[in-house]
Amino acid sequence: MIASSTLSVDSSPPQLGRNLTYGLLDSLGRAIVTGQYEQQAFPTEADLAKQHGVSRSVTREAVKMLTAKGLLSARPRQGTVVEPTTSWNLFDADVLRWLLERQFSIKLLKQFNQLRVAIEPEAAALAAQFADAEQRARITSGLKRMKAAELGMEDVLEADIAFHVAILRASGNPFYVQFRDVVSTALRTSIRFTNRIKGRSANVADHAAVRDAIEVRNPDAARAAMRALIGDVLSLIDDAKTSELS
Repeated sequence: MIASSTLSVDSSPPQLGRNLTYGLLDSLGRAIVTGQYEQQAFPTEADLAKQHGVSRSVTREAVKMLTAKGLLSARPRQGTVVEPTTSWNLFDADVLRWLLERQFSIKLLKQFNQLRVAIEPEAAALAAQFADAEQRARITSGLKRMKAAELGMEDVLEADIAFHVAILRASGNPFYVQFRDVVSTALRTSIRFTNRIKGRSANVADHAAVRDAIEVRNPDAARAAMRALIGDVLSLIDDAKTSELS
């Protein structure tokens, strides 16, 4: 009984500390990524602790985590400073989530889709070669969800994401699977863009062409179909940028 009681007392504070640390991490990370520190210096650990009502140890740990994500760095005689976007770990799930809260940017949207067109066509080609029956069934399930979404029976975005992530997984290559958060964030950003175009939504027929090529194990057709699908989004982006300039 004594040992059990001691274990209970010892385990609670670290859990509380972790919750406080991650809460501060989320608050500071969001503030950095959405540009709140572009015109002002990043606070000292003492100031952060006072502002957020947490201990210096919690603040120090959150800052270390943000530094590991590439958002902050400690510089001699400058203290802790916010790093430029080029230094951020843009594959980090938290950073991607915070990016969604930034003001909409066609430039960022284009960059996301330029990365997608470099990754997803090859993932589709690999899926056509190596996907097993269960993986192909998950791709088909994603397509069915997209069809149901057209009838208002499914969430359009979540169905689209499920389809693309299923293809990344079906590639059989763990490196491609690691892009799932990037692809999901790119799709969430794209939906914000395409929803501004009246009557525009994900083209189910184009997605079906990718699935069909994977089903018949035709890598070249799967690659071409996926490239055309993402290329369509890139064309919309370029048209939108042209309209802004004209």
